[in-house]
Amino acid sequence: MTDNSGITIPLTDETIKERKDKLLTLMKQENLDSLVIYGDLEHGGNFSYLTGFVTRFEEGVLILHETGEAVLMLGNENTKMAQHARIRADLIHCPFFSLPDQPMDGEVKLETLFEQAGLTKASNVGVVGWKMFTAVSENNRTLFDVPSYLLSAIQSVVAKGTIENRSDLFIDAAYGAKTTNNANEIAHYEFGSSLASDCVLETIEAIEVGKSEMELGTFLTKYGQNPTVVPIAATGERFEQANLYPSPKRVQLGDKMSITTGFKGGLASRGGYAVSQVSELPSDQQEYLERVAKPYYNAVVNWLEAIDIGVEGQELYQLIEEVLPKSRFGWHLNPGHLTADEEWMSSPIKKDSAIPLKSGMLFQIDIIPSVKGYGGVGCENGIALADEALRNEIKQDYPDLWARIVARRSYLKEVLHIQLHDSVLPLSSGIAFYNPFFLNKTVAFTKEEKD
Repeated sequence: MTDNSGITIPLTDETIKERKDKLLTLMKQENLDSLVIYGDLEHGGNFSYLTGFVTRFEEGVLILHETGEAVLMLGNENTKMAQHARIRADLIHCPFFSLPDQPMDGEVKLETLFEQAGLTKASNVGVVGWKMFTAVSENNRTLFDVPSYLLSAIQSVVAKGTIENRSDLFIDAAYGAKTTNNANEIAHYEFGSSLASDCVLETIEAIEVGKSEMELGTFLTKYGQNPTVVPIAATGERFEQANLYPSPKRVQLGDKMSITTGFKGGLASRGGYAVSQVSELPSDQQEYLERVAKPYYNAVVNWLEAIDIGVEGQELYQLIEEVLPKSRFGWHLNPGHLTADEEWMSSPIKKDSAIPLKSGMLFQIDIIPSVKGYGGVGCENGIALADEALRNEIKQDYPDLWARIVARRSYLKEVLHIQLHDSVLPLSSGIAFYNPFFLNKTVAFTKEEKD
């Protein structure tokens, strides 16, 4: 069932230009002179959206001006990356972004560096970290998620202008530049989404009583790709001694289990038990299938069959509330969200969201029940939404990808009996393939067919 191509798809120069143009248009609409875009290894998705790279163990700043000019402020070990950046940008060496105790040669005050980068006393500046805030009791534009030493320097320079958190220009589900993707971007991200799925399927295939979490964890990374989440290969009770990582603990019959990994473009996750049949479940959890797994899978099927271009986020949210009531099944996050370089970018799928789902959006199924007395459940993968024009572009420019999408849709329809809208493109072969009994390698859930 695994079908990752083993071939990464780079972003084209045309895609990078399109990305930059989207941001410049939004800046003009919002009367912004400059964006100050911060990045580090964990929070690099907005920074790398235009630069194409993350700064690894250092910090970095990209300043984009409304003229289209750009400046990269980089630490000691990233100055070399300026010449490789996907957009043309002037370089300013900023040793403050380097590791502790490294040389501060040529040290200049941060305020001076920001002035050299083009910020002025009267600039209207949007500061971009990695998240926007959506509190109802705060002015979210005045909450910042960048280091205080940077924000203080910016405030010292921009004494009479405006400084606001504008990460929304990147990730807001209604209008953010990153929320929709072209054919090249979908091909780029499908690699990571399908790789995550393959890794999870291969891990489940390897599960046996007596194997350790660490043995299983070896399947959760591949090709040296950097995970976007902490890989999970957990058996029995989790978080013992606050540990998050695969340990020497060995699988025992009847253990509850969680398997997860993710790369750029999407995550894959499964939850279930180390059993092959109901009788092997713990004695007080014999009703797991009826009480948890089957209702959950029905919700996943409903999600997949309902999602479509033009559907409002609240409609999908309400559908899941109807088929899997929160009061009974204990889920509390958004039942689906947008994904990109980040595993969770933002989400239009929320209780009162009138945001319509758009062509080019990448979604992650993310329904997480918590039913007292039972282990978890999970069948998470990603899809893309694409209108006819975008589907034709993918078919023409990426025929191998299109062939995989067609095969996945056919499997969902013919084997699992799940009917997708034409706009729904599965980004992996594992989507909706689920058996919570991980020791049974021969069966899986399907949608119940009605007479």
